[in-house]
Amino acid sequence: MKVIVTGASGFVGRNFQEYLRHFHNLENLCVRYKEDQEFELITDAIIHLAGKAHDLKKVSQPKDYYEANFELTKQLFDSFLNSEASVFIFMSTVKAVADEVKGILSEDEMPNPKTHYGIAKHQAEEYILSKQLPSTKRVYILRPCMIHGSGNKGNLNVLYKLVAKGLPWPLGAFKNKRSFLSVENLCFVIKELLERTDISSGIYNVADDESLSTNELIGLLGLSLGKRNRIIKISALLIKKIASVGDVLKLPLNSERLQKLTENYVVSNKKIKDAIGKEFPVSAREGLLTTFDSFKK
Repeated sequence: MKVIVTGASGFVGRNFQEYLRHFHNLENLCVRYKEDQEFELITDAIIHLAGKAHDLKKVSQPKDYYEANFELTKQLFDSFLNSEASVFIFMSTVKAVADEVKGILSEDEMPNPKTHYGIAKHQAEEYILSKQLPSTKRVYILRPCMIHGSGNKGNLNVLYKLVAKGLPWPLGAFKNKRSFLSVENLCFVIKELLERTDISSGIYNVADDESLSTNELIGLLGLSLGKRNRIIKISALLIKKIASVGDVLKLPLNSERLQKLTENYVVSNKKIKDAIGKEFPVSAREGLLTTFDSFKK
């Protein structure tokens, strides 16, 4: 199968190419939003990974998110509809639905995104779903939670560096559960969607089977590093005050990072698991340990 991949140079794109290059003919397509743009898609499938993620440096303008995540997706999807390609996979996000989760997030949740990133992704989802599909085409909108794996440089890397230095974990008073997604499990899901015609078009959350607390993550990091962990239960109120100071002084611990490290964000993967009818290749803990081991290189 010939597969066009956008965003191939990103974290997910690099892992995806390594995972699928032995099975399919992959072609990278470099895309950037331009007005009145059309794409000539001579392929069997399109996997649209390109987009603008959260800007941790806070220098992006709102229009950057809407052009990269909404307008560009519209152009690519319209080109798909006018092509002979049979499969379109769009990488959305759970943030297109909710920034905070009470209970367990499923596909039935009414979307209420709060950030420009999430709103733009949701608008792209709505546009895709508004189009009538020919019977010869399949379209999948994937909503992954926090993706991790080799080459990941997000908050998990920050935790790794802290534990590697032997510093105690000061957020032990926070009790939370959150879902993670091994990039290997994500690649597995995409491969199944590409190759099988018995999986219905639609929106699918993607997450590992098990959710973990941040304190459990610290334990896994210690296991990976061969270090004993010290988890300190400092008052949550005091920690939040320190994080607010970090907002002003640009410290490593600020309010946004504190929320990401301690929030509850559990995502259901039941719909995609039922559709595929197979177990994911790695467990949540196995995937995280693989990610932590990659940080050593």
